[in-house]
Amino acid sequence: MTTVVPTSEEDPVLPVVRFTADLSWADAGPEVAEPLVTRLCMEAQECMVMGRWLDLASLMLTSAELVFPKVSDKDLECIFTVICNLASKLENPDDELEMAKLISTKISQQPNDKPAMRLKILFNLYNLLEGPDSRFFVYMQALNLALNGKVIDHIVPSFKKIDSFLKEWNIGVKDQRNLFLTIANVLKENKSSGKDSFKFLTKYLATFSGEDSCVIGEAKEEAVRAVIEFVKAPDTFWCDLLDMPAVGQLEKDAKYALVYQLLKIFLTQRLDAYLEFQAANSTLMKSYGLVHEDCITKMRLMSLVDLGSNESGQIPYALIKDALRINDDEVELWIVKAITAKLIDCKMDQMNQVVIVSRCTERIFGQHQWHSLRLKLATWRGNVDSLISTIQANKVVEEGSQAMQGMAIR
Repeated sequence: MTTVVPTSEEDPVLPVVRFTADLSWADAGPEVAEPLVTRLCMEAQECMVMGRWLDLASLMLTSAELVFPKVSDKDLECIFTVICNLASKLENPDDELEMAKLISTKISQQPNDKPAMRLKILFNLYNLLEGPDSRFFVYMQALNLALNGKVIDHIVPSFKKIDSFLKEWNIGVKDQRNLFLTIANVLKENKSSGKDSFKFLTKYLATFSGEDSCVIGEAKEEAVRAVIEFVKAPDTFWCDLLDMPAVGQLEKDAKYALVYQLLKIFLTQRLDAYLEFQAANSTLMKSYGLVHEDCITKMRLMSLVDLGSNESGQIPYALIKDALRINDDEVELWIVKAITAKLIDCKMDQMNQVVIVSRCTERIFGQHQWHSLRLKLATWRGNVDSLISTIQANKVVEEGSQAMQGMAIR
């Protein structure tokens, strides 16, 4: 009995099946190839009639993967667009997820074979899917493909949309951890994205707040990594790692307690504390790839920030010289460095040898900083209320004066 497949001349599925099958078996010779190609086409027809779209996708993917190295990128894009479009025929979200897993997993299996093309196919598949679970799965596959295939530049621009993606996907905490850590790893491979890598690593660590010690323990190695990345970063002078339980666990850890101590020095103490630590733990510093001269530079800037956070708003040159362990003629140079790094806003009073600070970056933002901010806001509010009262009083006086002038004219 002959089966009539309800397709139009424009339906590309069967032509793609025949094209990929022909190419896959071309080396076997016509006597072997033709029966196999015919059988594959008949199986494809049967899948279409029965609505077995997952089976059809599996059949097409097998041949498509075989021809991947043999055809042009343009032909590959057309072939996989047809395959990916099969997902649009599925109405059940669970079926769509299975289709997404099937296609994206197959595409990601050979990350070193035309990785940019494979990544483009995954992006096309993502845009054809409707279910948030399906989209999230494909995006994670794309992340890993970009990392393993060393084409991270193609996926980095999408990181700017992560917040909107998270709202769309509505994923759980475990999936968020996987996402943030994978992005951090992708960005780590891009030397120009170290700051962004640290940002996503801290997002990962923040997801462990409120968890028990067993769960938090999973993040121990990443917590150490975050501390070392912060210390190494020449342009990062603030972080909230000390407030995170995932990092706090290091304080009493036999192996990593010194790493926690180093973080505390960089966030709450000055250069003299760092020099004392380094003298006692130089081997540890080298084992983490920390360069002593770079650490001194960063600690001098952070020590200057600490000096600027005092209530008086003035820092004597002599105090800067002693705290930073520099010569007299280097004081203003380090002040300029701190201004350039946007750590402080200030004026240098060379006559009186003091720095007058108008704004200073906080290294940490805890209870003390919140209290200080509350006092400043209260002061500003009082000043604004006083200004409004003065303006209103002057307005009343002015209106009264104008009224008297009017009476005099009459």
